[in-house]
Amino acid sequence: MTFDPEPGASPSQPSSRWRRAWDGVRNFRFRARTPAAAAPSRRRSVWRWTLGIIVFALVLYYPLGGLIIQNIDDDPQFGPQNVTSGESRAVAVAADLIQREVDVHQWTPMMPFFMPAGILDNMPNFQRGIMAALGRFATEMMDQVGRTRGSSQTDRDLEQARGFLNEQPNVWLWQPSVSLMPTTTSAQKYRAGRDKLIAYNKRLALGQAVFERRADNLQALIDRIANDIGSDSAVIDRHIIEQAGNLFDMQCDDIFYFNKGRLYANYLLLRALGSDFQNVIRDRDLTNAWNQMVETFRVAAELRPWIVWNGWPDALLIPNHLAAQGFYLLRARTQLREISSILQK
Repeated sequence: MTFDPEPGASPSQPSSRWRRAWDGVRNFRFRARTPAAAAPSRRRSVWRWTLGIIVFALVLYYPLGGLIIQNIDDDPQFGPQNVTSGESRAVAVAADLIQREVDVHQWTPMMPFFMPAGILDNMPNFQRGIMAALGRFATEMMDQVGRTRGSSQTDRDLEQARGFLNEQPNVWLWQPSVSLMPTTTSAQKYRAGRDKLIAYNKRLALGQAVFERRADNLQALIDRIANDIGSDSAVIDRHIIEQAGNLFDMQCDDIFYFNKGRLYANYLLLRALGSDFQNVIRDRDLTNAWNQMVETFRVAAELRPWIVWNGWPDALLIPNHLAAQGFYLLRARTQLREISSILQK
């Protein structure tokens, strides 16, 4: 079969019909080849984006975000801004400390892994220690100070504050192990506890609540704090026995910062209780002993090692920061016991 050239076309040149046929074949071959050729390019693009996201997460999102959020605030000058006549200074300190850690900073113990705060370690344990002290304080306020006698009715605001402030610190919006439905976060519960402390303090200023400034109430409160300190020192003792000399100990800093948080909160509370119970402290001639005890808490709370080491207690180069902290814990506990003995007389 032959094709005659189109009229006007030179015999030596391919006809338009031939050119159109040849272009169609070339286009068909190009289209057939394009998807296969473009697939490696698309895969390389996907891998580049994936690698970029990973690098961003490892270099910027988590480390930089964690550094921005990290704030182990052990300011010894922290105190309530406004305490009206008749209010408890210790209750005001507790309320303001909750607001600072939950709202001004960020409540990191409840943060999930996909948030920058999820990689933090020291700050969450520091905040857990603070809340452990505040939960103990709220309990003793409800059981002892906030009621006339053991047979009298508990204060409703203090009872609710006790419940909220002793909740678990690591509850986020969703806990699959408990329920598939959204839940109340730890931060929301602590805010509610703060509101109840403020409500109690306002009622106290109006003469509608009880704050028994008796020696036996103060003694019971500091005895509970001393018991908590004794428990913390026992944890340190057990951990040193089991892990001393382990330079890759990943738990020693958790213990250290939890204790630091509890020491710091107790320092603020005891300093404020010195004002609330100033008449009792003065009448029992405890002013110097009380101030020395509060100072021990301050020094212990301000320990700030760059790296928390769990070296051998008698090591030459690598210190044991848990042992150093444990010394101040036991010293504070001894001072609390001495004050308790005098209050009992």
